[in-house]
Amino acid sequence: MTMLRLEPGLPHPRGATWDGAGVNFALFSANATKVELCLFDANGRRETDRIALPEYTHEVWHGYLPDVRPGQLYGYRVHGPYEPSAGHRFNPNKLLIDPYAKALRGEIRWHDACFGYRVGSPRGDVQPDRRDSAFVVPKCVVVDTAATWGPDRPPEHKWADTIVYEAHVEGMTAARKDMPERIRGTFAGLSDPGVIDHLVKLGVTALELMPIQAFFDDRYLVEKKLVNYWGYNTVNYFSLAPRYLSPGAGIDEFKVLVRRLHDAGIEVILDVVYNHTAEGNHLGPTLSFRGIDNASYYMLAEDKRYYFDATGCGNTVNLRHPRVLQMVMDSLRYWVEEYHVDGFRFDLATSMGREHDHFDPSAVFFDAVRQDPVLQRVRLIAEPWDVGPNGYQLGNFPPGWAEWNGQYRDNMRSFWKGDDGRMPAFAGAILGSAGRFDHKGRKSWASVNFVTAHDGFTLADLWSYNEKHNEANKEDNRDGHDDNRSWNCGVEGPTDDPAILRLRDRMRRNVIATLLLSQGTPMLLMGDEVGRTQKGNNNAYCQNNEIAWYAWNGVGEREEAFQEFVRGMIAVRKRHPVLRSRAFLHGHSLDDNGTRDAVWYRPDGAEMDAASWGDGRAKVVGLLLSQPGEELLIIVNAYHAPMPFALPNSRAGGWRVTVDTATGEIDPAGRRIAAEASIEIGGRSLLLLCGKCG
Repeated sequence: MTMLRLEPGLPHPRGATWDGAGVNFALFSANATKVELCLFDANGRRETDRIALPEYTHEVWHGYLPDVRPGQLYGYRVHGPYEPSAGHRFNPNKLLIDPYAKALRGEIRWHDACFGYRVGSPRGDVQPDRRDSAFVVPKCVVVDTAATWGPDRPPEHKWADTIVYEAHVEGMTAARKDMPERIRGTFAGLSDPGVIDHLVKLGVTALELMPIQAFFDDRYLVEKKLVNYWGYNTVNYFSLAPRYLSPGAGIDEFKVLVRRLHDAGIEVILDVVYNHTAEGNHLGPTLSFRGIDNASYYMLAEDKRYYFDATGCGNTVNLRHPRVLQMVMDSLRYWVEEYHVDGFRFDLATSMGREHDHFDPSAVFFDAVRQDPVLQRVRLIAEPWDVGPNGYQLGNFPPGWAEWNGQYRDNMRSFWKGDDGRMPAFAGAILGSAGRFDHKGRKSWASVNFVTAHDGFTLADLWSYNEKHNEANKEDNRDGHDDNRSWNCGVEGPTDDPAILRLRDRMRRNVIATLLLSQGTPMLLMGDEVGRTQKGNNNAYCQNNEIAWYAWNGVGEREEAFQEFVRGMIAVRKRHPVLRSRAFLHGHSLDDNGTRDAVWYRPDGAEMDAASWGDGRAKVVGLLLSQPGEELLIIVNAYHAPMPFALPNSRAGGWRVTVDTATGEIDPAGRRIAAEASIEIGGRSLLLLCGKCG
């Protein structure tokens, strides 16, 4: 042990804070009896010092070490009662990760010593384990967060103009052969000019990254030689996942990525998991929060030995505790102020507004975010469900929030698949799901529309498989959703049949066109623009391989054509303001001539009425969108056969066909159709006609 000077320090800020002269350490624990700071050598194998933090102020243990510098590896040992029945699981034999650590070194090495109780004991988790876990637990790193950003400015796109692209850091570049192997699958790889140029040419305005906060591979996956690819198992909310840093890189690597994306006009949104942690249920490992103050950090069941689990992951973070809430708020601000991110997508966000058995849109977390001067200016997107009672809360989040619209996904899939009775749901979805979101001054952008996301089939697989094929996950194909609302177009999986391939391409074009013509905020899935397939796997959470990676090489003419169609549809959306209305469109009058902002038409040219909407077999409809200077007609046909459609009168005296998904043609000039004429729309296709535009 070395002789280090020790001073009282301060109870704030939490974590290890370098001030230019030394490091202040501060750790919250309301129920601990002693906290020891453990320092390690440069490779993290040998504990060089163990120091009891000398001060305890307002439930925060703290001390200041003038002789410690950035780069120092550390962890904590926390003393207190090991009484699971009372909610306490202190065990000083377990090295713990600082909840405020700004960086971690190493990965977990799974061993029974990771657990606070004796694994395999007939008494379950009641008997504490005496083994030291330091040799298998990652070490925290003291970080100097100073950085030179230069003139970095967030793009600050309007919500109405936002087009989100959901991507996985590793999956986006792991298969890219034209970049050095050492940076494939890392933040450095994602910041490669070729990758960013692809996003720019596609036309997206925001990159939504799947979890990048520190997480680890679950033990049961490691034992099956699989990995936690998606990363929804966070163990620390301030540090980057080490696996996404290239060899020898520090936290600046992610800052470079953000800066380059901003320079390209692309915002960065982080998918964050503040609803649960990687420590799992009462039989999970003791890595951080559980050993620091289990009764404070987690929502406990009536029997405090167990957890209230609204997430399906074993535990639920207790945001009703002021120090836990403070940690989450500090974390969110840290990513905005330190890394310049532009927003967050909150996994299982319903659980963050829970009072055990019910959801409250005025829960303390939402109120804290709403009044926070930093978070008020970033994008906030909720996944509006969890697995607890009354977990589905689509449309019920507070003003200022957008929400992943799972009903949009289901309704669009069912409609284009040709299911009966889907017309009313389709109509509501394409106009921004006003029935869900049009209240409290919320705007149409609050509905984040998607048909595919990381969880489920890719767009190519949606029209290639009737059933999931998750055998590679080694769960006997029991995992993943069974209700996919997919259609293989006649053959399950790959085929060389030209007719089936043409039909699949048409179905993909229908979905992309509908998505980008809908009111709300569109979100695309990584690789859908080039036909990325997961070979029918609809739950690739553990597949860090070609099943889940973006296929950069070998894209043929067919996929090049589809990519051009996606680019073209994004350009169409950007060209026509009526497709990006902030206000919901309810058929209100725009002028004294009877022009309305949205009107629905039957194939015979008459307006839709109650009987028409109630016809469960109807699959053809037209939507006329109007605003001053602009007039668009969207016609959809989910029947297998072509159908005639009588066009309504255009204020411009005629129409131009600008998009036809039957052929894949996108032409702003378009072929002209006389006013009040009839047009044939191909089977299973969409037409976009422009009347008065510009």
